[in-house]
Amino acid sequence: MANTVHTLDLQSQAIKDSNKSQFWYIWNMSFGFFGIQFGWALQMANMSSIYEYLGASADAIPGLWLAAPLTGLIVQPIIGYMSDNTWNKYGRRKPYFMVGAILASLALFAMPNVSTLWMAAGLLWILDASINISMEPFRAFIADLLPHRLQTRGYAMQTVFIGAGAVIASSLPWIFTNLFGMKSGAGANGIPQNVVLSFYLGGIFFFCAVLYTVLTTKEIPPSAEELAKMQEAKNSGVSLLSKIITGAKEIFHLVRTMPKVMAQLSLVQFFTWPGLFLMWFFFGTAVARNILGATDTASALYKEGIEWGGLCFAFYSLVTFGFAFLLPNIAHAIGKKWTHAVCLTIGGIGLISTGFIHTKIGLFFPMTCVGIAWASILSMPYSILVKHLPKKNLGLYVGIFNFFIVLPEILAALFFGSILKNYLNDNRLSAVMLGGVVLIFAAVLTTFVKDEEV
Repeated sequence: MANTVHTLDLQSQAIKDSNKSQFWYIWNMSFGFFGIQFGWALQMANMSSIYEYLGASADAIPGLWLAAPLTGLIVQPIIGYMSDNTWNKYGRRKPYFMVGAILASLALFAMPNVSTLWMAAGLLWILDASINISMEPFRAFIADLLPHRLQTRGYAMQTVFIGAGAVIASSLPWIFTNLFGMKSGAGANGIPQNVVLSFYLGGIFFFCAVLYTVLTTKEIPPSAEELAKMQEAKNSGVSLLSKIITGAKEIFHLVRTMPKVMAQLSLVQFFTWPGLFLMWFFFGTAVARNILGATDTASALYKEGIEWGGLCFAFYSLVTFGFAFLLPNIAHAIGKKWTHAVCLTIGGIGLISTGFIHTKIGLFFPMTCVGIAWASILSMPYSILVKHLPKKNLGLYVGIFNFFIVLPEILAALFFGSILKNYLNDNRLSAVMLGGVVLIFAAVLTTFVKDEEV
């Protein structure tokens, strides 16, 4: 109890010592997510088309995305464990923010210059690992620095920056073409110049946004007991391999003994994220091929469809940005789990509706629905979860929780290509609609989560 009171006192003091309002304190600690999402959004909106520019077929696309979930499965729990047990003059989480930001920025600069599929897939692996190094500690950062009563607001603020970063990043190729008149030239690898420039800007924004949070936010020192344990481990002379083995054992133990609410939310996550992955895998190319009717990746119609798909992603991120401000009040009124269930249902209906839309403008309806769901997905599960977790293992538990994001993506990457080819006749739009069905099933599962809050 003494440690808990000490931590809460430090949290309150940290907010007071910031010499800013509560709003600006939360703003500063969350701003790095603006850059992180810039990297994610560029990847989600453009990687499938980059693969097609380099010669990939539709059924090969899921397998080429395999790097992303495998990286998250390995990196997130390791980084969570390491950051839980780190304290130096740079802080606990902030060293990981910066290492990830530097590596991710370099990968974003390199991505649009690849010349082969294997180079693109390999660089995606590096990019995903780097983004995960920065992102995973950011989830624990909110619970580190804010008392429980402010954590929903903290995760909502992260969602605001995720939405803002995604709006700009997803729409950049369209902006360069339609607002700045950039010609539709492409390099020797077939990747358009507006996409190349977008990735370059993404590298700059990623680094600068994370650096802003690092420079403006102080971390709370661990308790004397935690510091003593860290020092003891440091002085023990235990080899790196032994530490890795110890960490792996702890991960497996926490998986087996996770709190009941975490297990229930993990199942929700397991069925939520396949719906999103199918949208990210296929929506942009579905707009080009199924909505606009493009058949050749070198055609102007295909390029227009990919740009419009990116603009649609920007639109749902804009909806996310606005709706995130409403989420704390909605959650207070009807409860967090019911808020999440309703939002997932709306998102699922939106994705299913894409199969009945035949105009570019009409796609803004499903993207509105997806934006509402995405706002909740980014905040509500974590807001429900963190109060059930012990502080000393917070980063590691969040890393384990993210297992249930990456595991379904691995399954989709390994098996959905054959499903698309053999059962859906390579129809990318059918894959997007199937994602909507999965989201609605996740909404049903959410209603069974035993969270005591109304």
